[in-house]
Amino acid sequence: MRKLYWTILLVFAAYISPAQEILSQPDAKLITRFPFKQYSGGVMVIRARFADIPDTLNFILDTGSGGISLDSSTCIEFNIPLKPTDTTITGIGGIRKVPFAFDKELHLPGLTVKHLNFHVNDYDVLSSVYGEKVDGIIGYSFFNRYIVKVDFDSNMVEVYSPGKMSYPNGGTTLHPVFTALPIQWLHIKDKKKTDFNFYFDTGAGLCFLMSEQYAQDSGILLHRRKPVITQAEGMGGRLQMRLTVVKEVKLGPYRFRDVPTYLYEDLYNVTSYPFVGGLVGNDLLRRFNLILNYPNREIHLLPNSHFNDYFDYAYTGLGIYYINGKIMIEDVVPGSPADIAQLKTGDEIISVSGNLSHNIQTYKNLLQAPNEEVKIIISRNNKLIVLNIKTLSIE
Repeated sequence: MRKLYWTILLVFAAYISPAQEILSQPDAKLITRFPFKQYSGGVMVIRARFADIPDTLNFILDTGSGGISLDSSTCIEFNIPLKPTDTTITGIGGIRKVPFAFDKELHLPGLTVKHLNFHVNDYDVLSSVYGEKVDGIIGYSFFNRYIVKVDFDSNMVEVYSPGKMSYPNGGTTLHPVFTALPIQWLHIKDKKKTDFNFYFDTGAGLCFLMSEQYAQDSGILLHRRKPVITQAEGMGGRLQMRLTVVKEVKLGPYRFRDVPTYLYEDLYNVTSYPFVGGLVGNDLLRRFNLILNYPNREIHLLPNSHFNDYFDYAYTGLGIYYINGKIMIEDVVPGSPADIAQLKTGDEIISVSGNLSHNIQTYKNLLQAPNEEVKIIISRNNKLIVLNIKTLSIE
């Protein structure tokens, strides 16, 4: 199952005078280059150090985050002093006040970023989703200072000083609205054609998401669509969403057909509807090599070797998490393939399709082929049980 994460703060459109003088820029210069790895759905994770802590930590690179943050358990582990504030953040789990670690440094390979204010949130659910500790999220507070190249062919990030940048041939340059988050105008087609604003969100491990309100008001979905219930995760915890497909999503000149689409009941107006209808996530964006040029308010897309990768249409209704060293079933949607296979909340997964790697992301990948019968060995009440789950397709 695809999982997702995003942090969306209140955003305000900035006004730029058309008569503003444009000064010549120096050339952008390469500062550093370092690798990243991908979690489920293309979510990017880099290793970095915080302040004077010698250990390297896992940070998600997230254009859907309006700041920069640390996990609360990481702060406890390393005795990071925090200051309570009245600042609130909004996520899928609600609105909450957050403490801060003010005026701290982030040490990336070959680059130290100074004077950062880290808000603190609980990312335990993200760590359980990916099976690896998530120590923080790197968002706008970093991206607005540099030009950042992301190469999904080599899994490398390059960081440049702000300045004049020559983009590679064969791609296209987007001009999103930049608030704390980039907002891109998309063309969507299903029952009808429509255009609307969507967040450009590299921290969301999915292809596309629409708020239920936008989907209803726009009348975009075909009547024959029968969305299924699935489990998702984000800031604030777990929740259920509906999952379907739309005929086409067009990003710049690039068209993607039959795109898996989450429908999100946005009770806290995280998506800022009616200004924004949802988000485009990194399971679609990873099909491009990206140049995130916040200083010049541009994003360049270049199709890469993953451009024609198949989308994940499989549906199981199964929510699995890495908890206390075990891969556990924590959610089974009634009437879903997982329910029909008699999988139950509290079962421990021992193997999937004969794979005994004990790697949650591997197990999720093995469940991503639609219309296949998959053998799962589980432990229930200290007994091993072999079950077969027949995955469905959301198409």
